[in-house]
Amino acid sequence: MNRGTTLFLKMAVILIAIPVLAVCLFLVPWIGNFAGESYPDIAYMKFLVFVDMYAAAIPFYFALYQAYKLLGYIDKKHAFSDLSVRALTKIKYCAVTISALYLLGMPLYYLMAKRVDPPSFLPMASTIIFASIVIAVFSSVLQRLLQEAIRIKSENDLTI
Repeated sequence: MNRGTTLFLKMAVILIAIPVLAVCLFLVPWIGNFAGESYPDIAYMKFLVFVDMYAAAIPFYFALYQAYKLLGYIDKKHAFSDLSVRALTKIKYCAVTISALYLLGMPLYYLMAKRVDPPSFLPMASTIIFASIVIAVFSSVLQRLLQEAIRIKSENDLTI
């Protein structure tokens, strides 16, 4: 893979991070305030929304960092290494963590969806859960393929 392709992918990783940062800065406080105003009798509703959404942002950014490191390994011709396998493993665990956090937050999103017409919070959370599961499965498959390629490469290096 040439350097231009990985440079494009590194820029894509950075461009993915920017809108999510904007969502964390501007949309999450609005959603939390909406939840708090919608259910004033549940005092901790706003706090739970903040915790759920900001806690999911942490593994998201960690996974983006791991993807950036993986692209760096590809640039340095270390794509078939244990470092790449570890990066894919961390990406998989981050995706599972994001899915679990949003799945735990589904009752909150259900309550908020009851106050909005159309109920936009449930499809949003469901989409995030589904996308995270797809990323986890995809990174798991890539991890196994990479481990097999490393095994075959080491066997070939020993036979020569």
